Amino acid sequence: MRSLLQDSRFFLILLASATFLLSGCTKSSPGTQLPLTATLYISPVVTGLTQNSVQTTGYVVNFVTGSISAYGVCYSTSNQTPTIADTRTIQTRANVLHFYDVLTGLQPNTTYYARNYATTETGTYYSDVMQFKTSTSTYSAVGDVTTYAGTGTAGSADGTLTTATFSAPQGMVADAQGNLYVSDSFNNQIRKISTGGQVTIFAGSTAPGYTEGTGTAARFYSPQNLAIDATGNIYVSDVGNNVIRKITPAGVVSTFAGNGKPGFADGSGSTVRFYNPAGMAFDGSGNMFVADRSNNRIRKITPTGVVSTYAGQASGGFNDGEALACRFNNPTAVAIDAQNNVYVADKTNNALRYITAAGVVYTVAGNPGNRTELLSLPVGLAFDKTGNLFISDESGRIFEMVAAKKAIYSIAGELNKTGFVNDRGTAASFAAPTGITTDAAGNVYVADQNNNVIRKVVVSITQ
Repeated sequence: MRSLLQDSRFFLILLASATFLLSGCTKSSPGTQLPLTATLYISPVVTGLTQNSVQTTGYVVNFVTGSISAYGVCYSTSNQTPTIADTRTIQTRANVLHFYDVLTGLQPNTTYYARNYATTETGTYYSDVMQFKTSTSTYSAVGDVTTYAGTGTAGSADGTLTTATFSAPQGMVADAQGNLYVSDSFNNQIRKISTGGQVTIFAGSTAPGYTEGTGTAARFYSPQNLAIDATGNIYVSDVGNNVIRKITPAGVVSTFAGNGKPGFADGSGSTVRFYNPAGMAFDGSGNMFVADRSNNRIRKITPTGVVSTYAGQASGGFNDGEALACRFNNPTAVAIDAQNNVYVADKTNNALRYITAAGVVYTVAGNPGNRTELLSLPVGLAFDKTGNLFISDESGRIFEMVAAKKAIYSIAGELNKTGFVNDRGTAASFAAPTGITTDAAGNVYVADQNNNVIRKVVVSITQ
């Protein structure tokens, strides 16, 4: 539910990334040939947007030391493909990797076209064009946080919203009827919160194990993330068993993928291995995508159970590009938009990554060297029905990426502030928020792991 309220911090997303090809060969000295290509990426985030200014970020890789003489952002209100002949910022710091720019003197309620540039000995090269519009007043979003279920004391009691207890809840998902499911990790159970406000055991026993069965006859070992398919089956990343489990609406538990042994192996049946599988999501064709955390890969599981590697490599790292050549570092959650693009919470890289349907990886926000202004240990992702993406940040914040505005807003919590306070915006506090989901009304639910409760966030917007 949304109402008109006042401001909050936010981040405007400019989804752009480009590779720049340098034509011809040049030499910096006799016999020393420069590479034919260089790559400039735009971190598609600007921060601190006001009526008159905004901050942009970007980074450069694969450049020859000393070959970039100037770089920055060029922008215009009339030229839709701005060049360095238009207004621009100029930076000359040597051997730049990550850089920041502030555009000032902007006009309120005005559309701007902008792109990053880099000048080398062989010419000036540009990114794709980014378009944004300033506002007559600052657009803002803020979340009102309350406790939805749980007492704050660890336990396994069923009951009403105010009497039930949880122990380190982590994953969350909602079904079409509005019931919530919670992976109650330390209780080794999947709990159900009905629309009538009753908390019950859906599957699992408090004793850890690896047993198929129905309801409490089944056993899990530290279940974490949850997903749901089009027919209402619930899927569990059973981390301690290194498998993906399936629970039918009737509560029948079976193994969907994996053989129970940690490792890495594509294929089908008993040959498949995962290593600490985490977040899962389905695309429009019924394929499941899994953040295979300790393998630093995104895996794909077809409806017939065939497992393949969709993106990433074994060793952790941070680079964009073709899916099987890119690197993640401890990917923890995935979410899929209506166009079947896969978003990844790349936890240890402090980044939100994006895999296009064509299999190209970009960085939407964040980077390994920045755990303050942008993301810090993102661990949960969930889309609402209108295409807005919600992000839980284990360092204590909840974000919303507003699709219509191409903007990320910090809506609740504060970086590195741990607590259990129900309030608005930065006055609220969490203790390691992890799983996140939404309901049909646009409300957000968060598994507040170390507080042993489920929190509810109602987002309010002011235009």
